[in-house]
Amino acid sequence: MLGEKIKPMQTQQERWQEIDDLLEEMVKGQQASLLKLAETLLPGITLEDLLQPNDYPDLETHPLFRYEEGMLAGILSVQAALRFLGVAQH
Repeated sequence: MLGEKIKPMQTQQERWQEIDDLLEEMVKGQQASLLKLAETLLPGITLEDLLQPNDYPDLETHPLFRYEEGMLAGILSVQAALRFLGVAQH
């Protein structure tokens, strides 16, 4: 689905759903990238562990990890905002 164009005959609700689905796909992809990077630094780390990276100094001080974590935070922020707008439209 990533990269597909929105179809012109969709309802507004269908468009919001397609956008939400795309953002969810982006979240999952970024989480996978973040976990892959974290595993190179700390083998055996889990996605749940990444919710508190400050517990792991190797992650907390790693610039690429912090960048990737910021990318995920940005995607999640957009997702939350658009979900709010989508709900507010109904």
